[in-house]
Amino acid sequence: MGDAPLPEHDPTLRTGTTQEECRIGGLGLRPNSDELYDPFSLARSPEAAPNNRIYGELQNESAKDSGHYLYIGIDAHKESNVLALAFSGTEAPEMYGKTTADLKAFEAVLRRIMKKYELAKEDMALCYEAGPTGFVLARRLIKLGFECIVVAPSKIPTQSGDRVKTDRRDARKLARLYRAGELEGIHIPSVEDEVIRDVCRGRTDAVNSMARTKKQLLSFLLRNGYRYKGKAHWGEPHMRYLRELVLADPAQKVVLEEYLQRIDFAVKQVERIDGQMEALLQTWSRKPLVEALMGFKGFKRTAAMVIVSEIGHFGRFEHPKQLMAYLGLVPSEDSSGGRRRQGSITKCGNSHARWMLVESAEHYRKPPKIAKGLSVRQEGLSREVKIISWHAQNRLNKRWNKLIFRGMHPNKIRVAVARELSSYIWDLAKIVG
Repeated sequence: MGDAPLPEHDPTLRTGTTQEECRIGGLGLRPNSDELYDPFSLARSPEAAPNNRIYGELQNESAKDSGHYLYIGIDAHKESNVLALAFSGTEAPEMYGKTTADLKAFEAVLRRIMKKYELAKEDMALCYEAGPTGFVLARRLIKLGFECIVVAPSKIPTQSGDRVKTDRRDARKLARLYRAGELEGIHIPSVEDEVIRDVCRGRTDAVNSMARTKKQLLSFLLRNGYRYKGKAHWGEPHMRYLRELVLADPAQKVVLEEYLQRIDFAVKQVERIDGQMEALLQTWSRKPLVEALMGFKGFKRTAAMVIVSEIGHFGRFEHPKQLMAYLGLVPSEDSSGGRRRQGSITKCGNSHARWMLVESAEHYRKPPKIAKGLSVRQEGLSREVKIISWHAQNRLNKRWNKLIFRGMHPNKIRVAVARELSSYIWDLAKIVG
């Protein structure tokens, strides 16, 4: 933005008002009035801009400060990518076109853009929306020396009245917002963290599949009038009962055997994945944090690896409240004026980590105690870690009992305890590193 004064006949300024005064603090005066207005809101409605030159300068101010000349918005899909280009000093982004999603072909497209506009890698910044394509493209571009961010869909500003959505519009929107400095990239996990995260999620899928099959088998037997009279399901006595059960029709016996085969396969699948997780943990760079977290009540190897792999680098959270918000454990809010109204939790961010944390919080319902299993897991841990673990047991159990006394629903209590538990995990990560 130049420092040269605007022409005297410029209708956008009142008499005696300088261009700098109109943009300091993001507030200015409407032409020929004393009413304040927000010039940055013009980015949402370019037609309302009092002067196209001022609108273009305001829109690109953050882009000039970043040192980039070209901002590329990518609407990424399985088979193709749609590109839009936003140059500093211009207003509307321009479409480049659709390209294949193949990495080598996409690199060739970027080289053609650099050659056409005589740009270096440092002059370009790319972004795309997080989705099913993952972080492969971002990692490749960063490795090649480009600046690339992945944006969470929930963090992209959207106009309430915008009901038309196309790939071309999405690409132009990403390029425009990235140039304006309104997009913030999410954490891109390392390949090592993502591999372990995929294994942990695979185990969760296997356990869910096994649980679903067990429910289907019990429903099948109940429809046909068979009820197990033993103490517990799925133990050795129950499995023996199922294998020796005689049904009225031979076809039903075939169905029963199919269910039992699926359950046996799911059990062995979970065991294989558990063995793979144990092997990966030995060489994982975050093993010290996992072992320290296993020193907490309610966290064995699986739960600790899920939490650490899903969150990844704890250093990006400067305060525990940021971690709580990332996990979606903070209450939503709709406040205005003197009225404050809070609702249910936001459920934003990582749902898998939030689910595991809520499940682990259930253990703090019982009085504080260093049980035999926890004592074994705490062997070799530092005194500081043990102190944090014991403090968490006492505080969270006290919190649980206090909320019960208030008559709060048990599910809400679990979430409230899980929210505080996340702050202890944040403290632990700061200590262990």
